[in-house]
Amino acid sequence: MVEQADLVIIGVTVGVALGLLIACLLFFGIRWYKKRAHLSRCTNERSSSVTTLPIRTNGLGTSTDFSDTTTISIPTSRTEILQEKSHFSWWNHKKKDQFASASGILKYSYKDIQKATQNFTTVLGEGSFGVVYKATMPSGEVVAVKVLAPNSKQGEKEFQTEVLLLGRLHHRNLVNLVGFCVDKGQRILVYEFMSNGSLEKLLYDEEQDLSWDDRLQIAADISHGIEYLHEGAVPPVIHRDLKSGNILLDHTMRAKVADFGLSKEEVFDDRNSGLKGTYGYMDPAYISSNKFTMKSDIYSFGIIIFELITAIHPHQNLMEYINLAAMDHNGIDEILDKQLVGKCNIEEVRQLARVAHKCLHKSPKKRPSIGEVSQGIRRIKQRRLAKENTLSFAGRSFSNLSRAFSRIEDQQVELSRRNSMNQRAA
Repeated sequence: MVEQADLVIIGVTVGVALGLLIACLLFFGIRWYKKRAHLSRCTNERSSSVTTLPIRTNGLGTSTDFSDTTTISIPTSRTEILQEKSHFSWWNHKKKDQFASASGILKYSYKDIQKATQNFTTVLGEGSFGVVYKATMPSGEVVAVKVLAPNSKQGEKEFQTEVLLLGRLHHRNLVNLVGFCVDKGQRILVYEFMSNGSLEKLLYDEEQDLSWDDRLQIAADISHGIEYLHEGAVPPVIHRDLKSGNILLDHTMRAKVADFGLSKEEVFDDRNSGLKGTYGYMDPAYISSNKFTMKSDIYSFGIIIFELITAIHPHQNLMEYINLAAMDHNGIDEILDKQLVGKCNIEEVRQLARVAHKCLHKSPKKRPSIGEVSQGIRRIKQRRLAKENTLSFAGRSFSNLSRAFSRIEDQQVELSRRNSMNQRAA
């Protein structure tokens, strides 16, 4: 009887414990489900309240600024919305500030920048981010100072991206970030000074004259910069706004890729963050799918190469000219920049155009990687070098033969002279 009573007590205890456990699981499960449903409902309400904006197409008839960047930002998560509400919260985080300093980027005060720019007097240009000024630092170094416009909607986010990315990206074909300023409500970026300005300005300024050699070297320089971003950086970086206005040239005419405000590390690029880029350079596959990949950068680079060949801006229906030229085997000859006619190796032009055509393939998967593009441009330069060496060798050989024949003739004259003298002596 005692054993049976014990078993009953144990059974009741276990039953009660199991009942309590099941009740707790049900209680927390219901709470979790309600919380998930509430968050989902809030997110949907926020998403539905976002107005879809049309893509701004800055054609020749609507804007004189070729460099305007189209940005349609769509908040996609609760975290992203909260980040946008706290406009300058990023800079209040000490770890980020320490990261920038540890990356070798100097932090300047507003007074330093004001003095270096002579109270912001020498304007170099103006873009969607803000005005760019020329400045001379106390060390004597000449720099370019970009000041974030107060009404810039994307400026703060672009500012953060530039400092974080350029703090770790260093290559001879990327514009170097010298320092930054976060002071008196201002956001300022300090870059190395590129004395020859943008490729866009050089191509479309009638007073400028870019030789074919310069253009081929610029294409090679750009490819090296992108190649570092795609295949050299860890993690890889997608630029997202490659255009002639974002290619700058130094005093030796070497090209460097600039403006990383829209760039993203590839590992974080799977989020739908709205269409970003510049009309005319944007990959059609990206516009239709809203998925930006490395191959979208390749498309933009293809457009830049055709700009180098034709000096036709994307806003001037460049793609229509390219498609018409593609219908003929050597159609590119018809749209070659007039400044290059008779002053370049037309076969090199055709070879570079073939590389650019591959970059513009409708299917992103069939476009070459930047490494393949870079190799294609390198081969064009190598063929030229090999041809020059062959001609040089042939020239030297001919010169050597001429000298040999000349020596033989001299020897024959000398022998004839000696024979004549001997005959007279006899």
